[in-house]
Amino acid sequence: MGWKAPDDLAHGGAGGERQPMSSLTTVAAILITLALVFYSVGVWAEHLARYLKPWHVVFFWTGFLFDTSGTLAMELIKPGFDWASSHTVTGQIALWLMLVHAAWATKVVRKGSEGARARFHRLSLVVWGIWLVPYIGGMFLGMVK
Repeated sequence: MGWKAPDDLAHGGAGGERQPMSSLTTVAAILITLALVFYSVGVWAEHLARYLKPWHVVFFWTGFLFDTSGTLAMELIKPGFDWASSHTVTGQIALWLMLVHAAWATKVVRKGSEGARARFHRLSLVVWGIWLVPYIGGMFLGMVK
């Protein structure tokens, strides 16, 4: 089974017959879901502890790396950013927020005060919630295609 055009990935072309997802689509979905798992564990563990620990930061970065890898896999499926798509816009916002969040967490753990580590959790759930928008939207788009 060779590479298929993006319109043929999940549901087939002109006849509307259901086609199996390509292996690259499956890889992208797995990578994005691993991002969800790692980022969620890091965010919720940090939020519940109300104190930023080094292992939380590792989970933030791991989630970010899986999300970036999944995004790159999607780019291979359908090259180019469609800036008219709300999924593209929310996905880019979420990815950049994840990067800022992980970088800030790294700085706070390395050089931040105890107070900064204790207050950090206030931002995490906001970033996580924003990140869920393109994740859930992508699932919905995959189901209706």
